Amino acid sequence: MQTTVTLITPPFTQLNTPYPATAYIKGFFNTKSIDCFQSDLGIEVILALFSKSGLDDLFDFIALNNNIWSVNVERILALQYEYKATIDSVIAFLQGRNPTLAHAITQDAFLPQASRFEQLEELEWAFGAMGIQDKAKHLATLYLEDLSDLIVETVDANFGFSRYAERLGRSANSFDELYDALNAEPTYIDIVTLKLLEKIMLRSQPLIVGFSVPFPGNLYSSFRCAQWIKSNYPHVKITMGGGFPNTELRSISDTRVFEFFDFITLDDGEAPLENVVLYVQGKIAQEELKRTFLLKDNQVVYVNNPLKRDYKQSEVGTPDYSGLLLTQYISVIEIVNPMHRMWSDGRWNKLTMAHGCYWGKCTFCDISLDYIKVYEPVAAKQIVDRMETLIEQTGETGFHFVDEAAPPALMREVALEIIRRKITVSWWTNIRFEKSFTKDLCLILKASGCIAVSGGLEVASDRLLKLIDKGVTVEQVARVNKNFTEAGILVHAYLMYGFPTQTAQETIDSLEMVRQMFELGVMQSGFWHQFAMTAHSPVGMNPELFDVVKINTELGSFANNDLIHKEKSGAQHDKFSYGLKKSLFNFMHGVCFDWALQDWFDFKVPRTSMPPDYIFKVLNQDVLPIYKPNNKVVWLGTLPKLEFYTKSKKGRTFEKATLRFYTKKDNLTLDTDKIIGEWFVQLVVKLNEKASKTITYQEMKADFEAFCQEDFEPFWYSKIARDLRSNGLLIL
Repeated sequence: MQTTVTLITPPFTQLNTPYPATAYIKGFFNTKSIDCFQSDLGIEVILALFSKSGLDDLFDFIALNNNIWSVNVERILALQYEYKATIDSVIAFLQGRNPTLAHAITQDAFLPQASRFEQLEELEWAFGAMGIQDKAKHLATLYLEDLSDLIVETVDANFGFSRYAERLGRSANSFDELYDALNAEPTYIDIVTLKLLEKIMLRSQPLIVGFSVPFPGNLYSSFRCAQWIKSNYPHVKITMGGGFPNTELRSISDTRVFEFFDFITLDDGEAPLENVVLYVQGKIAQEELKRTFLLKDNQVVYVNNPLKRDYKQSEVGTPDYSGLLLTQYISVIEIVNPMHRMWSDGRWNKLTMAHGCYWGKCTFCDISLDYIKVYEPVAAKQIVDRMETLIEQTGETGFHFVDEAAPPALMREVALEIIRRKITVSWWTNIRFEKSFTKDLCLILKASGCIAVSGGLEVASDRLLKLIDKGVTVEQVARVNKNFTEAGILVHAYLMYGFPTQTAQETIDSLEMVRQMFELGVMQSGFWHQFAMTAHSPVGMNPELFDVVKINTELGSFANNDLIHKEKSGAQHDKFSYGLKKSLFNFMHGVCFDWALQDWFDFKVPRTSMPPDYIFKVLNQDVLPIYKPNNKVVWLGTLPKLEFYTKSKKGRTFEKATLRFYTKKDNLTLDTDKIIGEWFVQLVVKLNEKASKTITYQEMKADFEAFCQEDFEPFWYSKIARDLRSNGLLIL
C-alpha cells in the first residue's frame, strides 16, 4: 500500500530515545489526514551492526583486508568470538529486557575488554557508589565503544554513535568535499544503512520521502540515502528539513545539492511540508510553496508564498511516535556527568511548552531566526493533554521539554495542571536562571515531577553577562540554583569561555564562581564550551560592536552559519579548554575544591580577584520575599487534623490548637492559637474545593483578617506561618 510521506531520521542522533522531529510532523499530518510512515534509521543501523549476525558480517569483512592494525584492534579481532557470544545479551540488557545480566557484566570474566576499559581505574572512585545496574550499564557502554573503535579503524573512519561523518557537515562552506565523498564507493556503514533503507521503501512505498537533519552528524547519511533513492526510485520526491538546513543552508546556491533533494524547507516544517505534499499531488502550483528551496531552470530558487500562514502551536497536533521502535532503544552511561546521563540514559517523550524564546536577546544566539524569534506558548491544559496522550501511546511517563527556554509562568501552570490531574510523571527542561524561580515555584515544580533543569550561566562575569544581554547576574543565578537544589531539582549549567573581549582575568574569575557554586552544592552539573560566532547572531551580524573581525566574509554556496573570527586583542581562548574541563570534572565529583586555580593550567594564569566566600555571602543574605496581590496560593499537603487544648500561664487560660499533618514520609505537628488553627483548616478546604481556580494572596489575606479579626502581616511573618510555608503552603 502506497504511503504519501515517509519521514526518516538518518544515522545518527541518539541511542536512547528517538529525535522528535518526525513524530512532531506525523502528529501534524494526522490533523490533515495525510498518511505518513516514520523511521529512525539511526537506531535500526545500530541494532543491525551490534548483533551477532552484524558482528559476523563485520569480522568477515575485516578479514578480507590484510592490513596491519593497531594493538587494540588486534586484541578485539582475537576476541571476536567472545564479542559474538555476548553482544545480543548485552544489547537486550541495555534495552531493559535482561536486567539480571548486570550481575554477570560486573564480573571481570564476562565482557571482553579492550582499550576503553583502561580508564576504569581512574573512574573507579567516581563509579564506586553506583548501583549494580548503573555500573553494568557503564561497563556495557565501554564494551560498545571498544567495538566502535574497531569500526573506526578498520571499516569507516567517520563512524560515531551519535554522529556520522560530522566533519563533512560542520562549517561546510563548500559542497565539494561532501560531494566527492558521495561520489566515492559506499562505506561499510553506508551498505548496512542502504539495506535497511531498501526495506523501509519496500514497506512504505512513499510518494515523498522527508529527511530530518538536525545536526551535522547526520547530514552525510541523509545525502547518501537520498542518492540511493534517486537511483532506485526516481519517481519519488525527496525533501530535507530540520535544524541543519534551518541554520546552515539559508543561502544555499550550489545546484549539485539538488541532484539528491528536490526540496529543502526552512524553519517550522508543518506549513512547508503540507504544501510540498499538495504540490507533488498536483493540487497547488509551484509558486504556492512555503519557505522552500528547489531547482528551476538549473538555478536554485527560494519560493515563499506569503498567503500560506504558519500554524499556531495549538493547531499542530500531538506528536505521534507510532511506528518507531520504542522498546528497542538502548540506554547507555558514557560519562559521569549527571545531566549528560539524562540525554543518553532512558526513553523520554519530547514535547514543547513554547515555540521560540520569550527572552530572545542573547547576543551569541541565532535570535534573528524564526525558531528563536517567534515566541508562542502553548496553553498549559493542552500541554498536559498531550502528555496524557503520549503516556497512553508510548507507556512512558518521562518527558523532556525541548524548549529554548521554558517560561517560568507557563512551567508553573503546567505543574499545577499535572498536580490537579494527579498524574505521575518525571520531566526536565531548559530554562533561564531568572529571579522568577522562587523557592516556592521550585517546590511546586518538584511536586509535579520536575527532576532537572539546564540553563545558561554562560560566562560567570557580570560585565560579560551584560554584554551578552543575558538578563541575569551571577548573584541571581546562585540564588536561583539554591532554590532548585533545596527543592531537590538537579541543576546543570551551560558555561562559555572565549566570548569576545573576555580577558584571562575574567576567565579565571568565572572558574572561581563555578568552583564556589559546586563547593556549596548549588550546582550539580555543568559543561564548558568555547564561544562560536554564527551568522544569525547579533555578534555575527555586528562584529565591530564586539571588537572581533570576521575571517570568512563571503557567502559560500553550501553551508553558511559558523563564522571564523579573531579578536582585535589577539586573545587565544582555546588554551583554557583543557584546564576548565578538567577542573569541572573534579568539581562535579566533590573533590579538589582546595586546589589553587593555577594548578589546572600548564601556563601562567592570573590569581582570581573574587573573594573565596563571595557565593557563600550571596546565599546567606536575608532577602524577604515580595508577594503580589494576584499571586496564587497553593497547599501541597493533606487536610490537617485539628485538635484543641487549653494552656494556662500566670493565671490566664489560652485556647490553643494542634495541627497534625500526615505526609508521605512522616507526621508533623504544629501548635498555634485556636482561631488560627480553625482558619487554616477552612483555608485548606477552600483550596481543595477551588483546585481548578486557585485563591490569590490578596484573597487569603482578606479571608484571614475577616475570620481572625486581626491584621494579617504579623501572622504572616510569625513562626507558625514560616512553618506552614516550609511544609507546603506556597505562594506562586
